[in-house]
Amino acid sequence: MEVLSVDYRSPAAKHDFAKSLSETGFAVLRNHPLPWSKIEKVYSEWREFFNSPVRFEYPFDKKKQDGYVPSSLSEIAKGEVYKDIKEFYHVYYPWGRYPRTLSSVTAEVFEEAFALAGELLGWIEDNLPKEIQAKLKKPLKDMICRERTLQRILYYPPITGQEEVGAIRAAAHEDINLITILPAATQPGLQAKDSKGQWHAVPVDPESLIVNIGDMLQEATDRYYISTSHRVVKPEGEQAGVARISMPLFLHPHADDYLSPQYPRAEDYLMERLRELGLL
Repeated sequence: MEVLSVDYRSPAAKHDFAKSLSETGFAVLRNHPLPWSKIEKVYSEWREFFNSPVRFEYPFDKKKQDGYVPSSLSEIAKGEVYKDIKEFYHVYYPWGRYPRTLSSVTAEVFEEAFALAGELLGWIEDNLPKEIQAKLKKPLKDMICRERTLQRILYYPPITGQEEVGAIRAAAHEDINLITILPAATQPGLQAKDSKGQWHAVPVDPESLIVNIGDMLQEATDRYYISTSHRVVKPEGEQAGVARISMPLFLHPHADDYLSPQYPRAEDYLMERLRELGLL
C-alpha cells in the first residue's frame, strides 16, 4: 500500500493526489496553503483547554452534536468492544459553541481548510471516469455544507498502563463524511488497512496534510473512491507518556444531497452511523 506524498504546488499534483486516493483512500499533501504556525497555535491552545476545568463548561449536546466528550463517554467504533482512549470537542460554524478561552485561530484554520476542501474535491471529480461523473447530481465541491461540516479536536491522553486490555487510541473505523482533511498530528500513530487486511503507517511529512475518503464520497462515486479503514495505535516507550492532539475536518454534504440509490439523502446515512456510534 503506497500512500503518495504529493507536492501541492507540483504540476502533477491533481493527478497524483487523485491517484493515491483512488488506490488507497489516502493522500498526503506537502507545501499546501494552510499556515503551519496557525496549526501549531491551535494545538497549543487546545492542549491547555483539555487540561483545564473549562472543558466541563461545554458538555456534549447529543441533539446539536457539539461540545466536549470526555474519555468516559468516548466512541466505540462499529464492531468493536472497547471505548477509544481519547477525549474530543466538536465545533460547528457559525452556530456551535466555541470555548471562551480560545483565540480566533481555530476558526481561521477552519475557514482556510474549508476553502481548500472545495479545490480538492474539484481535483477528485476531475479525475473520475466520465460515466461516474455523469451520475453526480451536482459538482462535488457544491455538496459541502459549512453548517454541517465538523471540526473535531482530539486529545489522546498519555498512556498510563491502566487502560482496558485491547483498547487503543482510535479503533479501526471509516469516516462518515465526503473527505477528511487532517493536519499532521503532534505524534505519529495513524495507520490504514490495505485490501489484504494488512496495516500500514500513513506517512506523515513535517507540516503536511493527510486527506482521506469518507463513506459518503464512496457512495456518491459508486465506490470508485474507497473509504479505507484506519486507526490510531498506542505509542510505545517514552512516547507512551506523551499526549497526542489532532484536528480532523470532516467535510459533510447538505442534508438533502443525493449519495446513491441506497442513500438518496445524506442525512439518512449520517443518522444511521451516529446511532451506531452511540452519539445519538
